[in-house]
Parts: sequence; structure tokens; C-alpha cells
Amino acid sequence: MPSIHRETHAAGRIGWLRAAVLGANDGVISISGLIVGVAASGATHASILLTGVAGLAAGALSMAAGEYVSVQSQADTERADLAREKAELREEPERELAELAGIYQDRGLDPGLAVRVAEQLMAKDALGAHARDELGITETLRARPLQAAIASAGSFLVGALLPVLASVFAPTAHVAGVVIAVTLVSLVVLGGTAAYAGGAPIARGAARVAFWGALAMAVGLVVGRLFGVAA
Repeated sequence: MPSIHRETHAAGRIGWLRAAVLGANDGVISISGLIVGVAASGATHASILLTGVAGLAAGALSMAAGEYVSVQSQADTERADLAREKAELREEPERELAELAGIYQDRGLDPGLAVRVAEQLMAKDALGAHARDELGITETLRARPLQAAIASAGSFLVGALLPVLASVFAPTAHVAGVVIAVTLVSLVVLGGTAAYAGGAPIARGAARVAFWGALAMAVGLVVGRLFGVAA
């Protein structure tokens, strides 16, 4: 009996990877921009730290809530589609068989083989076959709201801690510069790591994330200088 060759693909990580990368990017970029803007305004070191910590807490909760609501909506849609498909399989099995066979025929199978494949798959798991091949719902890509919320909040906290810790240890007069430097290095590492995990070009992923982070901090710096207490 031939051995089974198992392969690992990046698509298997897409659910949690998307939420984790989004959370970490948002944590680093938003809190860095916030801290840089407040520091540029001439605020005290204590005010800068308070701003960073408050932004970290509020941002993590916001990310968790937003991701949960968004993915839960997707999960609700999937459940409704599966319920409808289950009813159709019960009421019109022959029509559903023809529909599944037509999908396989469109993919390149001849009509006879397409019918036989559809019959065998429906005999084993009719709802699973239609969910996968008609609705595009698979176990790998299925919506998981709680997992997405936890991944987003946790990764936001990890990302946001970097600029907050940088501001803790930086001299008051150089908080903005230190946070900018730490943030850019962090974003390059984060973007490269995410690209590697997703099977994308590492340099392109790192440069893309660093660019948007630099832009956010530049906006924060300008706003802080224009409307700061030291102006």
C-alpha cells in the first residue's frame, strides 16, 4: 500500500493568520502614531504613557469586538446557507444530484463520470459535498468568530506593547524618535514574518507594512506639532 503524502499549505493558516497580522499591525501602527503625536505636542512623560496604555486597552477591546462581529456575521451566513442546502437535499435530492454533477462537469469531467462522482460523494456526505463544491464552505476556511476575536485582541496587545515599552524607557525629549525607530524595526520584522508564514515575498511584505506605519507616524507627528500644548 503506498504511503500517504501529506502537504501543508498556507491556506490552512489563513483564518488565524489574517486576524493576527491585522491585530499586530493595528497595535503597532495606531499606538505608535498616538504616542508620537502626543510626544510631539510637548506633553509630559506621564501623559504620554497614560495615552499609550489607554490606547492599548481600548484598541484591544475594539479589535476583539469588531473582529467577532464581522466573523460572526460570516458564520451566520454560512449556517443559513447550510440549513437551506440541507432542506433542498431532503426535498429535492435528484435535483441536487444533477446540480453537483453539473459542477463537476464544468470542471472538466465527462457527464457520466461527473454523475458517478456526485453519487458517490453524496452517498457518503451529501451536505459536506454541496457545502464544499457548491457553496465554497470548507473546514479549513470556515468562519470561527471566537478564534478570530482572541487572535486579534492578543496580537493587538503584543504589537501595541512595543511602542508603549519604547516610550517607557526613552528619555522624555526623545520619546518620538525612539518610538519611531522601534516601530519601523518592528514593522519590518512583522511584515516579513507574516509574508513568510503566508508564502509571499518577504521583502515586499516588510516594505509594505513599514511604509504604512511610517505614514501613520508622520501624520501623528504633524498633528502633534500643529495642535500641541507647546505650540
